[in-house]
Amino acid sequence: MKRPLKYAYFPGCSLESTASEYNQSVKAVSARLGIELVDIPDWNCCGASAAHSMNRQLAHALAGRNLALSEKTGLDMMVACPACYIRFRTTYQVAKDEPIQKLAIENYIGMSYRANHQIRHLLDVIYTEVGLDTIKSQVTHPLKNLKVVCYYGCYLVRPPKIVAFDDPENPLIMDKIITALGSEVRDWSGKVDCCGGSLSLNKKAIASKLVHDISDMARKVGAEAIITACPLCQSNLETRQDNKKNKIPIIYFTELMGLAMDIPDSRLWFKKHLISPLNLLASYGL
Repeated sequence: MKRPLKYAYFPGCSLESTASEYNQSVKAVSARLGIELVDIPDWNCCGASAAHSMNRQLAHALAGRNLALSEKTGLDMMVACPACYIRFRTTYQVAKDEPIQKLAIENYIGMSYRANHQIRHLLDVIYTEVGLDTIKSQVTHPLKNLKVVCYYGCYLVRPPKIVAFDDPENPLIMDKIITALGSEVRDWSGKVDCCGGSLSLNKKAIASKLVHDISDMARKVGAEAIITACPLCQSNLETRQDNKKNKIPIIYFTELMGLAMDIPDSRLWFKKHLISPLNLLASYGL
């Protein structure tokens, strides 16, 4: 590793509730890799995914307050949820490029915000700052023969001018991390397709069709599990699969890292999954 790694950590609403297993695995894996996470005090919802479509000022105020609180720690921010990540990166960029809008954000939140600290996604930090060699050195239980596909979703790496890491059409960071664990990562055409997560309440039929297409593409390349870094995608892909006899597990990439690194109690994270991967993992002695 290049230097001691320390970040202000924003978990977000999902990781503090429905995706608590993601939060637990993020913290455990970060600790194992030497990433120190400092909780941001009194954080609030980032506004994803409704605020920015309803009220631009409110969206920037919700994100801006968290950014200002994070800035007070003197650290760059690290985020695990893609929805939170894109909201923070968007407000950060607006504050950098639009002085009048930056002043409006400060007036709304009642705090100064200088926009002089970066916002990083966990995948970027692990790949860029920790590195594959360090990851491999921590693997004590290689995930040999486990066939998976990595699913990035439609906004983890898009738009590139805002999120600023990995390729927007063919991202590979997660593929490389999971390969370093010993898994067989299959190439496929669905890695950046939309799962319809934002449509799951008001346009259920469309969301279900998108999920069917993604899970079907994964099966066609022989994948036994879909690996993701997004709590909204994970939930949507689990709940809307229509193949009752052959549902494919949706696993957070940090959960697989914890399993490969033999982190204590890592198997307990999978008990929250609606589609349990435990039988699949057991078939490979994991």
